[in-house]
Amino acid sequence: MSKMPKKKEAILKAATMLFANKGFSDTSMHELSELTGAAEGTIFYHFKNKEHLLLTILEDTNDSIVEAFDRFLDGREFEDGMHMVKEMISFYLYLAGLMEFQFLLLQRHFLYRFALENKAFRENLEAIYNCIADMFEKGILRGQQDGSVGDVHPRKTALMLFTMVDGMVRFKSFNLYDAGALFNDLMTSCERMLKPDGENAPC
Repeated sequence: MSKMPKKKEAILKAATMLFANKGFSDTSMHELSELTGAAEGTIFYHFKNKEHLLLTILEDTNDSIVEAFDRFLDGREFEDGMHMVKEMISFYLYLAGLMEFQFLLLQRHFLYRFALENKAFRENLEAIYNCIADMFEKGILRGQQDGSVGDVHPRKTALMLFTMVDGMVRFKSFNLYDAGALFNDLMTSCERMLKPDGENAPC
């Protein structure tokens, strides 16, 4: 968000928080105006309507996730593919905390209703999820090259890892379980899933 005008950035941040916490229908432009100090006319100068505002948030979220993973990987060395996958799992959980409202927004059902009817929403959601799955798949492929990961289907396994890790993010978001207490078990389960046949992950 740093490259856009400060007022537009402030509107996006506030709208992300409101949409994530209150939903789409229950968020009004008047409330957003009061929260940011921007006149409603200013908001509509930057965004045609609420749907355009929400779509811009998705585009910005995707850009932020891509940039964050690029910075994380830049110049970083991993001892093998297994280590790379585990480090990216840890980073994903860290990123979910850093981008709390964006990740909470991604868990809201109304986004997926929009995606059924609006191609742009679907494409942006797919881009976000594909970006994350690509990162896990990259580690799996490296692990298969160096022998630290077994003969698993790279894409399907990346999606399974993503499902497990994102489930922990949801636990934390909705305070259903102590997500932190499950971290070591999550890592052990992921390692067991990836290990070559005949090797056992440490308990």
